[in-house]
Amino acid sequence: MKPVAQVLAALEALTLITVGVLESFFYRSPELYPIFLIDPDSYDAVALWTRNVGVYNMLMGLAIVVALVLVHRSQAVAGRAIILTISAMHLVLGVSLVITAPELWLSAVFEFGLALAVILAIVLGDRRGRAAAEARAASTAAV
Repeated sequence: MKPVAQVLAALEALTLITVGVLESFFYRSPELYPIFLIDPDSYDAVALWTRNVGVYNMLMGLAIVVALVLVHRSQAVAGRAIILTISAMHLVLGVSLVITAPELWLSAVFEFGLALAVILAIVLGDRRGRAAAEARAASTAAV
């Protein structure tokens, strides 16, 4: 994986872990109302949902961290597959969020956009890497 893809994946992991912590432990904070749109009267009703979604996000972020470790430990294919899977999930979740809660469009765009950036960085980086390898192989074979 190219360095830009790794940096974007690390940013996605950090974002997921941070949002997960906020969802799990700080969803009652009035300062986070613009992010979660949870009214104080609904705190108890949504506690199970927010905590579980928060744990989910933290685990997805940690899975990306594990995948980045795999990339650096000569297990790039496995690491890349994990990152692509999680990013694809969050791409779909971003679309789902904007459809189901249009008022959270900014969060949806960020979730979708970051996941798309990670996917594109990996896919385009792989294509460029293959093209460069093929060019080297062709020049070596020509000699």
